Amino acid sequence: MVRCWWLAGLLVACAAAEPPCRQQLRHLQDSAGIAARLPPRLEGRWVSTGCEVRPGPEFLTRSYLFYTNRLFKALQFYYWDPSCRDPSYSLVIKGKLRLRQASWITRGATEADYHLHKVGIVFHSQKAMREVASWINRTSGEGCRGFLPPGRSWAPGALYEVLSAKTERDCTAALGFAMHELSLVRVERHFQPLLQPQQSGSRLVEELYLGDIHTDWGERLHYRPTGYQRPLQSALHHVHPCPACGIISRADEHHPPVLPARAALPMQLSGSWVSTHCEVRPAVLFLTRYFTFHGSNHTWEGHYYHYSDPLCRQPTFTIYASGHYSQGIPSSKVRGGTELAFKVTQARVTPMDQVTVVMLNSSEPGSCGLAGSWSAGVEQDITPTNGCLALGIKLPHTEYELFKTEQDTQERSLLYIGERPTDGSSPDSPDKRPTSYQAPLIQCAAASEEFSNYISLKYVGRKDANGIQALKPLPVAFLLFIALLFLRWD
Repeated sequence: MVRCWWLAGLLVACAAAEPPCRQQLRHLQDSAGIAARLPPRLEGRWVSTGCEVRPGPEFLTRSYLFYTNRLFKALQFYYWDPSCRDPSYSLVIKGKLRLRQASWITRGATEADYHLHKVGIVFHSQKAMREVASWINRTSGEGCRGFLPPGRSWAPGALYEVLSAKTERDCTAALGFAMHELSLVRVERHFQPLLQPQQSGSRLVEELYLGDIHTDWGERLHYRPTGYQRPLQSALHHVHPCPACGIISRADEHHPPVLPARAALPMQLSGSWVSTHCEVRPAVLFLTRYFTFHGSNHTWEGHYYHYSDPLCRQPTFTIYASGHYSQGIPSSKVRGGTELAFKVTQARVTPMDQVTVVMLNSSEPGSCGLAGSWSAGVEQDITPTNGCLALGIKLPHTEYELFKTEQDTQERSLLYIGERPTDGSSPDSPDKRPTSYQAPLIQCAAASEEFSNYISLKYVGRKDANGIQALKPLPVAFLLFIALLFLRWD
């Protein structure tokens, strides 16, 4: 009996030895049990899991229904507010979708062609009707002039056609509307452990990733996505709890979803935050992120782990950056957001594969660390060369950011950081400040955690350029070996 208690204590101690932030990163690199099927199966209804923010900003929720005969009906509900409680108008989009081949550009995605049959709009107030009508009458072509005569009274529930393939009428440009998101598709499946203590097992969760929306309003009508926006989840197989999922799945264009009220949270950055899944950026970047913010002196540290695959299993390079940030002020453009300025003063790079090593060693002398000295798994400081031209890093530089904090349905703290410009540039001036958000980070430590020597989950134990060895967690084989010793001990 004593040896069992010794064994249990040892296993608990070993499991607790690894900080929760690193556990989360390891969980991500193990792909978190994610499976993606090619080609994907889209049949059924897919819904937003909360209020979404698109560049502009636009606040919306979505409910997309795909039929077995390739037809689809998509509902997009737009709102005046960032909590999606005050509906403005709804779009009803009908068309046909044909899946093509696996994408040659975005690994793990499937390319698709779509054809729109008709798009209708339902206004939910006189104000919305007046505003949208003025956009269309002012900016659309001859066929859309007089879309709605000035002063026309709002008729609740009335559906107005803004696009028809049959009559070749298209008045959607004034809305910034396009469905290019359907040209890039990915479906992921994983299993969520049951949350109740008396329950065991897990439930299936399916997520639908559709193409991203360009951050520049002027480009969104022509942009062909290479990244993803916030995923939809299956109305049948979604995370639990998800109050928004049921509300949105039961809604229609005449009865838009009104999401539950949520208390506004003060901006509390102090602590450590980490990605919740393998993220995809436009221009085919797969990465996970880890940040630590020190509220006492307004300094920050960030780790960006880049990969060549959509499950974040094959590392290419890691960037460590640090600097300081300004006091936040409420955003005047994006309700619920906070504006900050971040100064990046130091950075280090660790190449993780031979392709990156060759690229860095081929860079012009003085433009990215010590020329010709790069090797896999060894970190170099790029601060003396004012950044790394080959990776697009310039030091020092300032970025104008947009932040938001929330709590999810399990009362975990989430941090949303402004979406990066689709064209790959930096938000280095106030007019480039984001108006939408990237995928959220989850708080993994309330207090600052020393993480500077951590290199990569696949390179733990290697030394950096200063000869310091990264912390190496205890392997499973070692734990099993210790367990066997205890079991054999008399």
